[in-house]
Parts: sequence; structure tokens; C-alpha cells
Amino acid sequence: MALPRGMWSCHDDAMSAQANSAQESSAQESSTHETWLAGIDGCPSGWIVALARADLGEVRVRLVPRFIDVAAAPEAPAVIAIDIPIGLPERAGYGGRAAENAVRPLLGARQSSVFSVPSRAAIAAHDYRDACGIALATSEPPRKVSKQLFMLAPKIREVDAALRADAALSQRVFEVHPELAFWRLNGEQALSEPKKVKGRPYEPGLALRRQLLIKADLPAAVVEAAPPKGAGLDDLIDALACAAIARRVHAGEARPFPDPPERDVFGLTMAIWA
Repeated sequence: MALPRGMWSCHDDAMSAQANSAQESSAQESSTHETWLAGIDGCPSGWIVALARADLGEVRVRLVPRFIDVAAAPEAPAVIAIDIPIGLPERAGYGGRAAENAVRPLLGARQSSVFSVPSRAAIAAHDYRDACGIALATSEPPRKVSKQLFMLAPKIREVDAALRADAALSQRVFEVHPELAFWRLNGEQALSEPKKVKGRPYEPGLALRRQLLIKADLPAAVVEAAPPKGAGLDDLIDALACAAIARRVHAGEARPFPDPPERDVFGLTMAIWA
């Protein structure tokens, strides 16, 4: 299958080896209809996955307990777009990685949803106080770990371990942030409404995001469906947003932030794609 040329044709010098590999792998598929993509978001019961044919002719939503279950799914997704930090720095700079600093200015009032990623050693700590102490010692300027980021640490470690153990898998997994995804789907404009207010789902913000997903050709029946038990409405919407970016990656239309991407000491790409 020949892939359409988009962003890559005018940014060849900025393409990462990861995007090249995913594009070449996708080109080996016999047809777009047969190619599956995946968008993943963390949820209380594990991970919510939106598996979509590349032509969006079918979308399947399911919960899995482990990230590796997505890679092993019978659909064998060619591109996996996930809302989790990938690539961890040895030392963190102001605002976290270059990836976080690259996307925050684009998101307006939604930029607070982009957490600063601390050092790999801080992520490895299982105690919050220990994580903060390590983060202070491995950041410039010194900064503790936010409690929101620390709550994600087990999932960050899970994905990091899987990608470091499987180089082939790491070439088809891309970090995505839902708010950056919606920025892209909204014509590169930050969204005016949040998904939650005071920790509760905020219907005007959810409705806005549903409209953008449907406009991006995701099936309305899936976008407007109730989430599986064990996931929230916002989890489903975020997984679908990740799937929309997986489609852009597969088509060669996505770009990394920063461009070109940085890499950690294990060679994992440190960039958010949209």
C-alpha cells in the first residue's frame, strides 16, 4: 500500500527513524481496510483502547489490563498512539522535557493538563516523598514531582519497560496528548472548554470534543456511546483522540513536538505527536 505524502514531503530532514519505520511497516499492508491502528488512554481498570481500521470503517473499543495486551491484540495495530510520556530524561529541565515545553504554548487554558516529566530515577521511585527528593536532585531548576504525574508513574514504568524490551514495538508506539490532538483536530486552535470542572465531567467540553471526533470521521455511534465499565466518558474520548492521531501518523501527516525529536539514553523518542 502506497502511503500518501503529506507533512513528510516537506520536512524530510525532521523525520525521525521511528516515523520512517512505522510508515514503511504500514506500506507493507495489502490495503488500508486491512490495517488496524490503536489509540490508548489510561483508566482506573487499566487501559481503554480504541482499535480502528485505517479507513475508520470500523472502530472497536475495549479495556485491557496491560499495555502489552494492545500490541498482542488480534488486530495487530500498525501504529499505537498512547497518552503517556515515552522517553525519560536523566535530568529534567525547566518545565520538564522539551516535548512538554513545545506543546504548552499551543494549548491556551488547557496547557495545565501537560504535566512536567521528571527524571527517569524519580519515575522509578515507588514512594512519593522519595520521588520528590530524587526529582529535586535531578532537575534544574530543582523541582518536585507533581502528585498528578506521580499517580501516572506505574503506567509510565509499564510502557517504558515494554518499549525498552522490544525495539520493534517501540518503532510503532507514539506518545500523544489528547489536548494537543484536539488542538490539531480543531484547526490548530486550543479548545475553549475543559473536559472536567472540579474533577467532574463537563458536558459542554465533552460535547465539543465529540463534535471534533465525528468531524474527523470517527463513527458517531462509537463517539457518543457510553464507555466500557471501568472507564470514564473522558477516557473514551481521549482514546478516540489518540486513535485520530494514530491515523495521522499512519498517513504520514503527523509531526513531532519538538521537531526533530529528542531521544533518551535508551534511544526512545521523546516527542508528542499530532
